[in-house]
Order: sequence, then C-alpha cells, then structure tokens
Amino acid sequence: MRPRPSESPITALELCAGAGAQALGFEQAGIGHAGLVELDRHACATLRLNRPGWRVIEQDLNAFDGSEFRGVDIISGGLPCPPFSVAGKQLGTKDERNLFPAMIRLADQIRPRAIMIENVRGFLDTVFEDYRGYVRRALVKLGYEPGWKLMNACDFGVPQLRPRVVFVAVRKELSGHFRWPEPTGVPPPATGEVLLDLMAENGWPGAKTWAALADGIAPTIVGGSHKHGGPDLGPTRARRAWAALGVDGIGIANQAPEPGFHGNPRLTVRMVARLQGFPDAWQFSGSKTHAYRQVGNAFPPPFARAVAENLRACLATPRLLRVAC
Repeated sequence: MRPRPSESPITALELCAGAGAQALGFEQAGIGHAGLVELDRHACATLRLNRPGWRVIEQDLNAFDGSEFRGVDIISGGLPCPPFSVAGKQLGTKDERNLFPAMIRLADQIRPRAIMIENVRGFLDTVFEDYRGYVRRALVKLGYEPGWKLMNACDFGVPQLRPRVVFVAVRKELSGHFRWPEPTGVPPPATGEVLLDLMAENGWPGAKTWAALADGIAPTIVGGSHKHGGPDLGPTRARRAWAALGVDGIGIANQAPEPGFHGNPRLTVRMVARLQGFPDAWQFSGSKTHAYRQVGNAFPPPFARAVAENLRACLATPRLLRVAC
C-alpha cells in the first residue's frame, strides 16, 4: 500500500518532479511527499493523473517560494541535465536551465535534514570541477556535508545501462549515518525478456524470435529536451546499440507490431517506460512526443528507491559510514 504523506514519519519536497519516477521511488521507500514542483504542464498532468492526492505545484523553480515547506525532511529532485550533458554543449553555469542555484536557495530557505539530487554523469567531468566546488562550499556553509557518486541503474534491477550521478547532502550531525546503496548483485533481465508480452500483444508471430535475439540489457534511453529532441531513441551511436538488440531506434511506435510485420520493431512509449522501471499502471499525459520525453528523462524508480531507502535509514537510525565526497 502507498503510504499517505501524513502517515510517513519522513517527508520530501520534490523539485523538477517530471513524470514522478523519483517521487515514486521515494514513495516505495516509505517517504511521504509534502509537495512536487514541476514547470511542464504535461508532466504535472501525469502526476495528478496517477497520484491525485499529491500536491503538485506547477511553477518555475526560480520563482518558487519554499518558505511554507520549512521543516520538510528532504529536498529531492532531478535537476535539468542539458547544462552538464556530453550530448549537449555543456554550458554549465551559462545555461539558463542550470537550477543548482535555485536548489541552494531553497536549501537555505527550508533547511531540510537532507538533500538528494540526480543528474547526468557529465556533472563529474573535469570542466565542472570548480562548479562542484561552488556547490559544496555553499552547502557546507549552510551546515551540510555533501557528496556525489556515479552509479548505474542496471545495478539496481533496471534493465538498462543508465549511469547517473547522485548528489546527497546531509546535515553535519548526520554525516556519519549515511551509506551509499550497494548493487544488488543480480543481473537485470534482458530486453527481450522484459518486453516480450508487450511486443506480442497485437499478435505479432515474430515476437518470440525477436525476444530471443534481444538478449542484452538496453542502452541508455535518451529523452531529449524541451528545446531539442523528439520521440526517438537517440543519435546514430545509440541507434546502432538498439539495432544490435533488433530495435529500430529512429522513432517511437504508436502500438506494438501486428501480424505481417517484418524487420526490426520500434518501441512504444509503454515499452520504454517499462525499461525505465515504471509500473505498467503508470499513465503519461500529452502527445507521444511529450509522453516520451517524460519517460526518457526519468530517474528509474527502482534506482531512486535504493538511494531513498538508505537516506531514510540515515534520518531514522544511526549508520556508521560517512558520505563519500
């Protein structure tokens, strides 16, 4: 059963909530939600559609006043990736989508016990060393012990190679009580195994043959941005990786292949959502392009849950390991 916010001893304010993947992982970890801030109207509609009881705040984070949320235990979120992504121009602080300053402002205003932010692995590139130092100094000044770690979603049951940087900062008095989650040690299922039933749902006789050949985990799903990127599985290099699994990555299909289909099938939004770790019951609002962007940019719920469970344990029970910085 999903815990209601009032029933959970630990609550979070989610920033840049998107389609709710990270929030869902937090919910699965037993953490309640005091509010979810998101600018995109389609993502907000998705959140309201799936969790009518969540308080969704449709607003630009730079203009958001968090004063009423003072006392919330955790600030969490997935800040926009394009400023730090190697797939973009890596403009960092010069990119208008960089929302780390907004996060720091809200940390000062709300003073949660912990902060958890997800971003792309490009955030750890040498070019951003000074900026990481700025983020660290700002939060240390506010009384936090910050750290970041590069981890991969496939180590937590997600059938996808999805490296992500997770940033965690806890109050200094709690800095000895947090530990990073350890990989499960269980290999994730292959793409064909995960998607067989969805590929076969319209009666395509080639589904089983395709599934047997799609015997590896999926490459990183690329969601695109509001400025660039449509409903496809990424640039040429990514499409080659998908082709090795028998998937046509040029576009996203409206439905599963039907009898008489030949060649490599395209994935549907629902298939991509399953590869991202969303439950099948999770619905996405908006056109195919808007839905795919919500799915493609998500922080997989099982991955988010693994980190959130350790963060919850840190806030609730003593731990012995320090945040690695």
